[in-house]
Amino acid sequence: MLALSGKKAESDSIFNQKEYIFDWIKNKTDIQIVSVRVDDGYTGTNFDRPSFQMMMEDIKSGKINCVIVKDLSRFGREYINAGKYIDRLFPFYGVRLIAINDGIDTITKDPSDNLNITLKNLINDNYCRDISMKIRSHLEIKRKNGEYTGSFAPYGYRKSEEDHNRLEIDEYAASVVQDIFHWKLEGISADHIAKRLIEQGVPSPMEYKRSQGENFKTGFETGKKISWTPVAVRRILTNPVYIGTLIQGIRTRPNYKIKTVVVNDEEKWSKVENNHDPIVSKKTFNLVQRLLLLDTRTSPSQAKVFPLAGLVVCGDCESPMVRITVPCGEKKYYYYVCDGNRKKQGCSSHRISEKILLDSVLAVLQEHIHLIFQMEACLKDIQNTPLQKIHTKKLQERMQRVEEEMDRYRRLKISLYEDMQDGLISKDDYKDIRDQYDQRIREAQTAHTQLQKELDMDLNSQSKPHEWIEEFLEHQDLQELNRIVAVQCIEQVRVYEGKKLEVIFAHSQDFNNLMEQIQLYQNEFNAEVV
Repeated sequence: MLALSGKKAESDSIFNQKEYIFDWIKNKTDIQIVSVRVDDGYTGTNFDRPSFQMMMEDIKSGKINCVIVKDLSRFGREYINAGKYIDRLFPFYGVRLIAINDGIDTITKDPSDNLNITLKNLINDNYCRDISMKIRSHLEIKRKNGEYTGSFAPYGYRKSEEDHNRLEIDEYAASVVQDIFHWKLEGISADHIAKRLIEQGVPSPMEYKRSQGENFKTGFETGKKISWTPVAVRRILTNPVYIGTLIQGIRTRPNYKIKTVVVNDEEKWSKVENNHDPIVSKKTFNLVQRLLLLDTRTSPSQAKVFPLAGLVVCGDCESPMVRITVPCGEKKYYYYVCDGNRKKQGCSSHRISEKILLDSVLAVLQEHIHLIFQMEACLKDIQNTPLQKIHTKKLQERMQRVEEEMDRYRRLKISLYEDMQDGLISKDDYKDIRDQYDQRIREAQTAHTQLQKELDMDLNSQSKPHEWIEEFLEHQDLQELNRIVAVQCIEQVRVYEGKKLEVIFAHSQDFNNLMEQIQLYQNEFNAEVV
């Protein structure tokens, strides 16, 4: 009786193996073919192959007493388990093993064949290890070069027909991705974005791949049509591939013998920026990440997140301010209260009406935007005057003088040490004078750091625009506070006892630097005029 162990589909390799074995046994009158077991697409480094396990069931039930393979590598390439089957299980069940090319037949073998089988299994195992290492190394090089190595392109892209390692935009799917980001910027929750896509009849990423003829499968196959889910929406919203950044090597298998997939440490990921055409801008992507970070839970009936959700905190205990509803007859009133008070943590309620809060924050934001508009006008005046170049040159000259002063004191320290060595000054005098020189060097270093900061501000204002200014000025006509404006322009709103508010704006450090720069030039200009 016989089972042939090979692989499943009729590839050229499988066909040739079967023909080779059939040709070998055609004159063997003592052998009768019972079944042919083929495992295509499964690695020989483990024995969890479906057809192999079916063969073992036939062996255990007594249907088979002989297994024929072309060579031992077709039986398995993991020498420990291969040895277990060959040396223990097959003899226990009275099964004969024939490996034609290796000249092995367990019914006629002598004791020296045991060593031969072990060596061949070791060689086969080592071959797999070597191939695995070469493939890993090759893939790592491709990833570092920005070549896409995944089996399927991310939703919104497709593999180029000219180069399957390059991503190009799929216009239909890309438009869906853009809609998802746009809806998120409007403050719509991931749950309601998924519902909207289903209502519009947009196929989910998996269904779209299937419609394009891709043989896409998942470990969660149900046989049913796969719809959009909030998880799928968030996966798109957080994937930097849509700004042209390709990140690969996030998951791996520890080695070729282990099928379990593990997550690599982030420093081992391969990250290539500006690798392919983006679908959304970096500005949009970064703003969406902040929205996702701040978004709070919404009720099933609520499509949008409230404008200040996640931004309001108690100014006294740092607890979040939570939104509550107070019904009064047929009307409802909304307030923000300190979560620390609700949890009995010793803080007062700091209760404030949502309308008062929104109106106050809107007024302060409008005033801040107007101030930035005035600052931009001052900045343009500064950039259009030769005074800026004069000031930059002065800073560079002052920095050079400070550097020369530091070098002079360092040389004096060396000379001072030599004088002590020559006995020209005492050790105590050396320490006193050295400490004075060190103090002068520290003062010069502090001055140099400040001058470098001023010079950087000068050069930055000349070489690149203040992009953060545009984020505020695009809302000059703001009449109502909405979610995207709040997240884009506000870092935090702090509520203190007595309904006192403090609004901390985004880019506050950039704002302060610009104010300092304007003040600096105003002082310099007045000095020049005098």
